[in-house]
Amino acid sequence: MSLFNRIKASFRALFPRRYAWPGLDISLSGGQHLHLVGSIHMGTQDMSPLPPGLLKLLKHADALVVEADISGHESPFAGLESALPLHERLNDAQLAELTRLADEVGVSLSMLDTLPLWQIAMVLQATQAQRLGLRGDYGIDYQLLNIARARNMPIIELEGTDSQIALLRQLPDDGLMLLDDTLTHWHTNARLLQTMIGWWLDAPPTGAKLALPSTFSESLYDVLMNERNVAWRQMLHDLPPGQYVVAVGALHLYGEGNLPSLLK
Repeated sequence: MSLFNRIKASFRALFPRRYAWPGLDISLSGGQHLHLVGSIHMGTQDMSPLPPGLLKLLKHADALVVEADISGHESPFAGLESALPLHERLNDAQLAELTRLADEVGVSLSMLDTLPLWQIAMVLQATQAQRLGLRGDYGIDYQLLNIARARNMPIIELEGTDSQIALLRQLPDDGLMLLDDTLTHWHTNARLLQTMIGWWLDAPPTGAKLALPSTFSESLYDVLMNERNVAWRQMLHDLPPGQYVVAVGALHLYGEGNLPSLLK
């Protein structure tokens, strides 16, 4: 690295640039310059189009890096049905709470009866987001993917949908702890969604040490956040030198074991 570039890197470390969206810049030792974007997988209409500054960064990037390319229309959930009905997989208290919440959001319990428990959790979370006015078409990563495709820009997946489904299928007890956390932290998750929307519409948080309400148990946080952050860190270090826009779920940029702190 030249003296000028070392001085520039030191200046950026001391005075990091602030963006009008949840994003930050990190330069790695291998010449990879990353703009990390805190994505929300479902968004509101006000979150489209994306900020001009972010579009400019994408325009000059060598590739877009995402967790998974979700711009296709095929469902990754086909053929995952459970052979056991819900009343054989949940205790009475869990079934009663699931029945109450499903009724609250207008989801038919019979539709959920044969789904894996982790998938039921995802259906409930997606339905909750829809009731808060969020839609997949306005998700940050979805918008970035569509723009990248229109420009014939390379798209790099950190995981891919198949790997994400495989991770969920490996959760013990059919993903019971993910469903349990969803039922237990239902209202907290709604507040967290509204907070993250505010990051895009009003102002982003000021630092990676931001305290956020927990919607995961410790063991689930390790699987869904910490272990994935560690794997992504290595993949980002393995990229060729260049400029990259990296869109990952916003919660991966903040809190304990966050991706920026691992990269630094």
